Amino acid sequence: RWAKIAHKNGVPLIVDNTFATPINCRPFEWGADIVTHSTTKYMDGHDATVGGCIVDSGKFDWMAHSEKFPGLCTPDESYHGITYATKFGKEGAFITKCTAQLMRDFGSIQSPMNAYMLNLGLESLPVRVKQHCANGQAVAEFLSQHKNVAWVNYPGLKDNKYYALAQKYMPNGTCGVVSFGVKGGRAAAEKFMKNLKLAMIATHVADARTCVLHPASATHRQLTDEELVACGVGPDMVRFSCGIEATEDIIADLKQALEAI
Repeated sequence: RWAKIAHKNGVPLIVDNTFATPINCRPFEWGADIVTHSTTKYMDGHDATVGGCIVDSGKFDWMAHSEKFPGLCTPDESYHGITYATKFGKEGAFITKCTAQLMRDFGSIQSPMNAYMLNLGLESLPVRVKQHCANGQAVAEFLSQHKNVAWVNYPGLKDNKYYALAQKYMPNGTCGVVSFGVKGGRAAAEKFMKNLKLAMIATHVADARTCVLHPASATHRQLTDEELVACGVGPDMVRFSCGIEATEDIIADLKQALEAI
């Protein structure tokens, strides 16, 4: 749907595929033109490097909509007057500009050591993603039945409004990140966080180690409760990123922390 709308209006569809990873979702097969990833997350998987990547399908016709993309369809005087879309065509215009100009001007490239560590992480990505998804599903099912949990948002649950779409685009699993609300609001959520033993409290997410965040007291602490609700990050919300630890250990940690409320 989104690809058709984008292309009808002469713009590329760009998809952030960080959480699904190429293991679970391949956006090019559904009409996307460009895919981005925060490699800091599942691709690295070990909280070792910071980075990102852009993958260009090479299918979008920039010259067909040249008036919208002067950076690609008019001469670049900083690079020998090259017009990227005519010199490199659909297959190379966008990604060549990224490497020849943006990397040069902004230094958007990993150091050799970071690239090496990322490559190590990529080698185990298929195995890790499978365990992340298994843990995410088990945790979501456990939380949905717990008396101290108000709600659970995970597309692997059959009553989730995105379940059918998740089955279509990601039939082998989505990711290991589960959002849920703790009954009792902010105070109860904060007490839950303090009682966790295995999970690491961090703003980081999608890592081999289970990471948990209470946005209202961390990343979104400058907002009032009313503002938190308005932006969809209520004071009771906890973001729980399942690692690759044993499923029973993660659930045991959740269980004791919830029962301590």
